[in-house]
Amino acid sequence: MTESVRWIRALDPRDTKLNILLIAIPLTAYYNYVEQNYSLAFFSSLVAIMPLAFLMGRATEEIALRTSDSLGGLLNATFGNAAELIIAVLLILQASKVADVEAQSFYVHLVQASLIGSILGNLLLVMGLAFVWGGIHHSEQSYSENQVSSNGSLLLLSMIVLVIPTVFHSTVGGEVGDSRVQDLSHIAAVILLMMYGLFLFFQFRTHVHLFATDGSHHEDPEMTQRDAVILLVVATILVSWMAEILVHSVEAAAEDIGLPHLFIGVILLPLFGNAAEHFTAVSVAAKDKMDLSFAISMGSSTQIAVFVAPLMVVLAWLLDVPLTFEFGMLETVSAFLAVMIVNSIAADGKSNWLEGAMLLSSYAVLGAAFLFHP
Repeated sequence: MTESVRWIRALDPRDTKLNILLIAIPLTAYYNYVEQNYSLAFFSSLVAIMPLAFLMGRATEEIALRTSDSLGGLLNATFGNAAELIIAVLLILQASKVADVEAQSFYVHLVQASLIGSILGNLLLVMGLAFVWGGIHHSEQSYSENQVSSNGSLLLLSMIVLVIPTVFHSTVGGEVGDSRVQDLSHIAAVILLMMYGLFLFFQFRTHVHLFATDGSHHEDPEMTQRDAVILLVVATILVSWMAEILVHSVEAAAEDIGLPHLFIGVILLPLFGNAAEHFTAVSVAAKDKMDLSFAISMGSSTQIAVFVAPLMVVLAWLLDVPLTFEFGMLETVSAFLAVMIVNSIAADGKSNWLEGAMLLSSYAVLGAAFLFHP
């Protein structure tokens, strides 16, 4: 009886009003399998991923409460990025199945745009919302400067990996699928994966003390670990199902509505897929747990840039899909500027609502640029 009460409390609709959007799951199935209206299936699957990603974040947060803030942030970042990872993998698999070069290029560009969008969304939107919401409840909040230093350095390294192939392509010329750009991207992907492994070793083995927190912000779990794991597994399975429908319907939706693939990939996919980071990072910021909030938002961007993106390049390499780090000039410059402004704002280890507003303003300007991009 006690476990049932905890489960109900954890999923109380009064606290998680997004649960009502779970109705989009059967609607997606209906539009996709019965009515075969792929545009509606695309948007309903986007909506369905939102509460599912939130439930994944809710379950992960419950598990993270039994760990340190550093490990909790890594867990939240990892499972918070699960939706984007699943979508990217399915897009690459779909690209490997199509014979038409133009159709394959559409899926490749969508993967690249979604990866850039995830970095921008986590750095500017999620962190901005966390700073604003936390700043409304607390005049000034602080977090570990070591997190800023280590994550910021890794993000700058990843920006080099994005900038060099773009500059190389512009300087040397040739097609985006040029074998030289692909070879450069494959080498860079392997190096980034190695660096991410070294970063985890640094954070959790050799320099644990640098990421230790005072533990003053303690919160008791509302779910048992078993219930949290079950919820996480079920939500992940449903996200995978919705993502599969989304991937198979995205091309039809893009043609029907006329939205640029860049806007779909950079704004729409990460906006809904990042729902877990949105709500988890913002909610813990209001509780003055900024170490965890910062670890989720910036940690997610670091994980996308240094782990997920190179992993997708390696996967595409194995499947003979021409996915490279040549993401395009607008995407590359946007990501680079986002990393620079976040490193500048977060360098002092303190945050307030005005800094959050600056990040949100930057995200809005970039969103407009991608919307009007031909």
